[in-house]
Amino acid sequence: MAEAPVAPAQDDPTFAPPWPGSHEMPRWDGGPLVDAPRFTWKNWFAMLGPGVLVGGSAIGGGEWLAGPAVTARYGGALMWLATLSILGQVFYNVEISRYTLYTGEPIFTGKFRTLPGPRFWLFIYLLLDFGAVFPYLAANAATPLAALYLGRVPSGVGDESLVRGMGIGVYLVAMLPLIFGGKIYDTLKAVMSFKIVAVLGFLLFIAIFFSNLNTWREIALGFVRFGTVPIESGEDKNGNGQLDPGEDWDGDGHLDVVEQRLAPTIDTDGDGRPDAWEDLDGDGKGDKFRDVDGDGVRDGDNTANIFVSLAQGRGFPVIDFSTIAILAAFAAVAGSGGLSNAPISNYTRDQGWGMGRHVGAIPSMVGGRDIELSHVGMVFEVTKDSLVRWKHWIKHVLRDQLVIWMPACFLGMALPSMLSVQFLPRGTDASDWYAASMTADGVKSAVAASWGSTAGAWMWYGTLFCGFLVLAPTMATSADGAIRRWVDVIWTSSRTLRTWDPKHIRTVYFGVLVGYMMLGLVLLSIGKPLGLLTTAATIMNFALGFSCFHTLVINLTLLPKPLRPGWFARIGLFAGGVFFTVLATVTAIERLRPVLLDSV
Repeated sequence: MAEAPVAPAQDDPTFAPPWPGSHEMPRWDGGPLVDAPRFTWKNWFAMLGPGVLVGGSAIGGGEWLAGPAVTARYGGALMWLATLSILGQVFYNVEISRYTLYTGEPIFTGKFRTLPGPRFWLFIYLLLDFGAVFPYLAANAATPLAALYLGRVPSGVGDESLVRGMGIGVYLVAMLPLIFGGKIYDTLKAVMSFKIVAVLGFLLFIAIFFSNLNTWREIALGFVRFGTVPIESGEDKNGNGQLDPGEDWDGDGHLDVVEQRLAPTIDTDGDGRPDAWEDLDGDGKGDKFRDVDGDGVRDGDNTANIFVSLAQGRGFPVIDFSTIAILAAFAAVAGSGGLSNAPISNYTRDQGWGMGRHVGAIPSMVGGRDIELSHVGMVFEVTKDSLVRWKHWIKHVLRDQLVIWMPACFLGMALPSMLSVQFLPRGTDASDWYAASMTADGVKSAVAASWGSTAGAWMWYGTLFCGFLVLAPTMATSADGAIRRWVDVIWTSSRTLRTWDPKHIRTVYFGVLVGYMMLGLVLLSIGKPLGLLTTAATIMNFALGFSCFHTLVINLTLLPKPLRPGWFARIGLFAGGVFFTVLATVTAIERLRPVLLDSV
């Protein structure tokens, strides 16, 4: 942790800390604001803060899970959804850190300070935060691990038990950094620093030596193709029956038509509803579509740009909402997503930034005996001198977000996307147990063609291990984020716990960790990886949208006027809230449509 300067004397010894919001929460303590450390190239590593930890947890997670179902199907055309998601999260991350710099409290505690009080917000956020319990990262991390064990990518019912069992094992191992090591934040930061170097190094190697320029261009332009949407369309745009330049959307050299999707006709679980597909062509696999050209890939997926279509007088394109769930998941887990961003404020406190220097941190159960956490936050008096120090801290947080976190998120989305765009046939459909490892075979074939079969085999193993490294450590940070959100809140809001010795915070943390683990094990036992992801993503988008609006209210009511966000930050945070809320609403409506139609 970067050493902060010696704390200045209190500006006014008689300073009485304010007590805004609900008086069911305790009044803040008062103290001085130290100055932010000065950045130099000699101390650059010590300056790394929450952006490394949370950026490391974001690298690849979204694209490795949702990417094969999005970029392999539509190319890079829909990457702009990730751009809006990441930019919205930058505004959110800075604003939740703003609250922590002033109070030394995480943003979740600030939420419970707003009216009508902690009891009301307890109910609201228990609902909104439920998506964080879904262990989709561990479930998907088990797929590349099982592939390493089997020597092939797992598929079918026969491998389901193995993948599910390994998912439970990954989940349990991921909890170990939360139990050992002293300060939990420092342990996770070390893990994520290694992950950033290893994952980005491997992916850059693949991208440089085995991706062509067109793939790089497609991904880069995809980040700014705002308004591009998925549609169903044949490739014969002018109706002349020939494959003209610009019409070969999937690059297969054939003039494709829209191949009909087929509904399941076999009831495997006896619930009265068909849930499996009949094998119509006799290849031993259920047919989800009518394969007209026999290439094994469904044709008809395409994209159109809303603004271009309107400008050319073709009207509003007919959007294909059948993929909205995975697209929403793609946006939800780009960057961090959901309330998994909220721990940035916790880590800002644990890093000792701003007033976090005075309140302590959460220790691990083993190895953290000398670390403790104050029950109440601490604020400073707003004076001419403290305002200068405050601006230094805001700049410090902005640097952490704009130089570390945001580039890590864009790289984490772009580099894995290149694998699926470069090595998978356009139109590839990801299955429930295949999404996390489906690019490995494509990488193996490409490397083998250039460097020989031995190199191809090593790259196959390397790709699978990279997928595991992308997903498994992130499970630890995801769990820690969810747990500490609630531990911090009850540590401050509970009158009973406020009587406990500050060193006993680790006992509370460990108790919540055990409960979290039990619920996660149940979900791993009954759910499938991609299903866990899409369900969690819908809840996460609602949660992040609502949290953007709530954070804006917090910073405009609980903070003194000189410390409140400016209009640019307010507009950005509000726009982020609208984006995530609209995305979640459209997804929920589309997912509920079959249920509503059945009831009618």
